[in-house]
Amino acid sequence: MGSLTTAVSPYDRVDSLLRAGEVVILDGGNATELEREQAGELRDSDRGLWGTGALYRAPYAVLDVHRRYVEAGCDVISTNTWAILAAAELEAGGLVGGGGLTHWLDVARLGISLARRAVQEGEGAGAGAVAFSVNGDVASEDRLAGLRLLARTFEEEPPDLLLLETMSLIRDDFTFRAIEAALETGLPVWLSFRRCRHGVCGVYGQHWGGPEGDLFGRAAKRFEELGVAALLINCLPPEHVHGMLPWLRDFTDLPLGVYPNLGYFSDWGWRFDERIGPAEYAELAAGWRDDGAQIVGGCCGTSPAHIAAVRARLARTVAGRPSSVPLPAREDDSSRFTARPWTDEHGRRLYPLDLPDLAFDPDVFVPTLGSLLVWKHLFLGEEGRGMRCLDVGCGSGLLAVQLARNGAEHVHAIDIQRQAVANTLANAFRNGVADRVEGHEVDLYMFEPKQRYDLVVASLYQMPVNPFEQAGGHRPLDYWGRNLVDHLLRLLPSLLEDAGAALVMQLSIVSQLQTEELLDELGLRSRVVDFSFFPFSPLVEENLAQIERVEQLSDAHHLTLANERIMVAYLLEITKR
Repeated sequence: MGSLTTAVSPYDRVDSLLRAGEVVILDGGNATELEREQAGELRDSDRGLWGTGALYRAPYAVLDVHRRYVEAGCDVISTNTWAILAAAELEAGGLVGGGGLTHWLDVARLGISLARRAVQEGEGAGAGAVAFSVNGDVASEDRLAGLRLLARTFEEEPPDLLLLETMSLIRDDFTFRAIEAALETGLPVWLSFRRCRHGVCGVYGQHWGGPEGDLFGRAAKRFEELGVAALLINCLPPEHVHGMLPWLRDFTDLPLGVYPNLGYFSDWGWRFDERIGPAEYAELAAGWRDDGAQIVGGCCGTSPAHIAAVRARLARTVAGRPSSVPLPAREDDSSRFTARPWTDEHGRRLYPLDLPDLAFDPDVFVPTLGSLLVWKHLFLGEEGRGMRCLDVGCGSGLLAVQLARNGAEHVHAIDIQRQAVANTLANAFRNGVADRVEGHEVDLYMFEPKQRYDLVVASLYQMPVNPFEQAGGHRPLDYWGRNLVDHLLRLLPSLLEDAGAALVMQLSIVSQLQTEELLDELGLRSRVVDFSFFPFSPLVEENLAQIERVEQLSDAHHLTLANERIMVAYLLEITKR
């Protein structure tokens, strides 16, 4: 089908305003205005029609909304057809249609007719341009084919321009093909994206991925080269508009526009932001104009009253053309929710957590969830300051390094694995605490303490194993999963200063009763200072039969939630009586 020649005078008027640098007034939300007026009767947002269903059931209501936007002084009235491509799919499934109009192309024609009628009945006698609105986020061949079919609806009563709106990603397979299909109609094409300086932006201000560098800017330049007539942003909170238009101006000379939302759809229906009335919205719009917006309107939640206020403030004024501004910091972006970073009672930032800078050598145990539980207690309590400390089973050095960072006088790190000791010392150097950390290769079963410590920390291996497995050395297999823990407990009376303490992680799959009996025998006492929940790892699952056997024979236990097995890790503080 050949291109349509549609040099229509209403768009010539809009184009002349744009060429003069003046502001063009676009209308506001259609679907949400229908929602307000019909008290829920037309609610079909959750079925994907977003107000377009009113063209099937209540076209009179659509006409009334258009009339009120014409009365508000809009230069451009958009049709209530944003979800028309979804309507085609829903019709095929029998979810819409029936009764009068039964074909989505007829619904598209009706959408144009109603908007044109409202314009012609207005005071300007047809001076306003009609923009055919369609969700331009085309992501399938069916949607692309539907977009091409729409050209047939423009043959009898064409709109004055096409508005492909609420686009998000630049899809390699579809976005430019969709734009080219729109341009093939011969109508002026405006594109609108859900974009801010932080990337794709949602109705709540959430960002889908980080800033894209120049990707969207380069795409904007290509839109201009293809023949697109204007580039806008829409369907994002007003506070996310700042900085986007000057940034786009670095890439394109296209007229730029903005129409954000003042509401969003939830399970309970539409929720509108009542804090921003018409006067406040007009004030925001003046800022957007100064940032370079030549086209200003509204998206979800805006009303004819909002647009009338914008018209009164901006009509016949000239848009600014400022230089690009630096990317706003994400902290500013989140200031709507909190004025301060997340901190603990000592004022230390908790987001992100200040973990030591660790490197992990081959074959050295990386910190387990149990080790992280101990680390959390050390970090939050600033444990070890001014103390002589011992890290038993240091691995890659998480606990030893944190103790030194906390201000420990001296940290002695021991492990049966030579590579682990070397890894710990290297990580102490990485964190600038090598002068207070020493390490030795030590077999805990052969360990003979030569000094006492103010603080001992340990997150040791605890795993009940099958008694019928072949022993790998001269030591017996750890049927109860507690050999290392028990041996450490027996060493504590000779390891601890009289006022010293040990922080020992114990899993719930080994017995609490046996621990308490041994502590009592040794003249020690314990209290739980923290605990956490850990799902069974593949290694734990391999030993499930023996774990369950231990649980049958003792007070050891684990939790089961649905099909998920979970154990509890307890952090014990052990002291002398």
